[in-house]
Amino acid sequence: MRYPAPTFPRRTHKYLGVTPPIAVTESTPREKEVTVTLLEELRRQGTFESEEEAKTREVVLGRLAALVKKFVHKVSLARGLSEAAATAAGGKIFTFGSYRLGVHGPGSDIDTLCVVPKHVSREDFFDVFEDMLKETDGVTEVSGVPDAYVPIIKTKISGIPIDLVMARLALSAIPDDLSLQDDNLLRNLDERCVRSLNGSRVTDEILRLVPNVSVFRDALRCIKLWAQRRAIYSNVNGFLGGVAWAMLVARICQLYPNAIAGAIVSRFFIIMYQWTWPQPVLLKPIEDGPLPVRVWNPKIYPADRAHRMPIITPAYPSMCATHNVTQSTQMIMTEEFKKASEIVDRVIVGKASWSELFAKHDFFHKYRYYLQVIASTGSPELQIKWSGTVESRIRQLVMKLEYVESLALAHPFIKGFEQVSYCLNEEEVRAVAQGEISEAIAKRKKEDIEGVDGASAVYSTTFYIGLAVEPRQPGSVGPRRLDISYPTTEFTKLVKMWEKFDENKMGIVVRHIRSSALPDYVFDEGERQPRLAQKRPKTTTTGRSSHTSPDVPNKKARLQLTADRHSISATTAAPLPHEALKTAENGVRGLPHINTATSVERPPTTAGVYKPPVKDASQIKSPELPKGENVAVATATGMP
Repeated sequence: MRYPAPTFPRRTHKYLGVTPPIAVTESTPREKEVTVTLLEELRRQGTFESEEEAKTREVVLGRLAALVKKFVHKVSLARGLSEAAATAAGGKIFTFGSYRLGVHGPGSDIDTLCVVPKHVSREDFFDVFEDMLKETDGVTEVSGVPDAYVPIIKTKISGIPIDLVMARLALSAIPDDLSLQDDNLLRNLDERCVRSLNGSRVTDEILRLVPNVSVFRDALRCIKLWAQRRAIYSNVNGFLGGVAWAMLVARICQLYPNAIAGAIVSRFFIIMYQWTWPQPVLLKPIEDGPLPVRVWNPKIYPADRAHRMPIITPAYPSMCATHNVTQSTQMIMTEEFKKASEIVDRVIVGKASWSELFAKHDFFHKYRYYLQVIASTGSPELQIKWSGTVESRIRQLVMKLEYVESLALAHPFIKGFEQVSYCLNEEEVRAVAQGEISEAIAKRKKEDIEGVDGASAVYSTTFYIGLAVEPRQPGSVGPRRLDISYPTTEFTKLVKMWEKFDENKMGIVVRHIRSSALPDYVFDEGERQPRLAQKRPKTTTTGRSSHTSPDVPNKKARLQLTADRHSISATTAAPLPHEALKTAENGVRGLPHINTATSVERPPTTAGVYKPPVKDASQIKSPELPKGENVAVATATGMP
């Protein structure tokens, strides 16, 4: 069965993209001046690698290309091919992602696709090729993940991180001049191979669809750094990933084909703020193709209609790169577009410098209440898989929190904080799994527990979600209830449904804390505002609640706190991250959990001494394009 693509009116035009440009004029002298200062600032910020590192990357890719040919040759001989046929079988690598786009920075990885002929299997890639990598000089940290959505081998060659994926084409040999542009190459491939090929095909298509690659790269380098500093660069957490940011910048380049980087960046923030979502961002009309796979089409598929900020990949089969965006993350990004636009306006008139655009986020100063999601295990290898599983489901918790009455926004932070705690006994293990790491535990080193009976290491990753409480309505009196027990209970159920979940080895805790109780590790040195001495948070339990899993709600565990406590309700579940821990009588890990309905107050506007480097969005007027330019030109795509 073929899945149809949306239909577009046929265009006969000389411009790139699905609409005419907004303006074809060249940039002003002032825009040229600020472009020079922008590039100077990007260099000052360390976004460009050294010539030496660039040369090392070229050498590493050359060695990798030769190793792939050697791998194909070895497997070919094992399959009974002659020496001549094994040599002719070839094998080729393609780079994609930030390296292929030309916007990678120092120490960044190289996304690499290995293309092999039909007689080389995925099993060969993870058995034969992975072993060949391990035996190669200068190669370290080889780690295959064959069960990943896109199966991958992560490695380092001469200190350069490499992410390797594989695609097996339906060809008996892979020529050196192979291009991946032909859609027919996708025929008779399994879904994993199509996904592996898609990264390279999308990257190449983006570069083909921008009017000036050099301008695109300079502008994208700026937007990437800004998004990373403002903590909105993360596909898994509901923001945008690298490919999505690249497609947005490419679209602005199409709309201003003769502009330079400073002008592109200026227009980028204005147009993205004004964009009429869910109108999709397209770099070219969506095309039909030879495969029985779904192509993004909101006219047919309800799931596609639900995408809040659809940014559509330009290579067949077209997909939405931003299906993870939620109501909260969309609001956060829109606010950041507005703030950034105001800064760039001031840069252009000479009242601000580019460094202000790259100011660090204020996530840990922004909210009075936060959720901590703590994933823990007893081994580093298991922790990588468990914390990754928990992180991939944080977005589901955010979406459930968005339905809570009086909660205006749930803001996920883009990365987890990893810790290793060396515990002397079971009691300390329990405390760490709950997020309570005493000063004594924090200072303890690995050698301090060696040979100590009952001692163990706990590996934990803590994720944060900021909670924005709606302002109190005029005339309202008394405490307000913010009950988030249902979303947190459902979230713990969801993560425990992972097929490899083992409650004897993996812990998951969700708990609320006030901003004053945030741990020091989330702040840079000298960033933390002064705070009063904190009392240890109380864990409230009622009856059997300390031994009751949130999977089986206990109504009696709900507790009203007094109006002046300013706490928020939460649910925590805490299986212990260690095989040797005792199980409670009912078969559930015996850690206390909170399940309280409580009062909250809006934090006073004068709270704290921290002054954010970027203005609050409410103090900034809505950005507008220069006179004579109209964003409506860009959204006339013919989509519903």
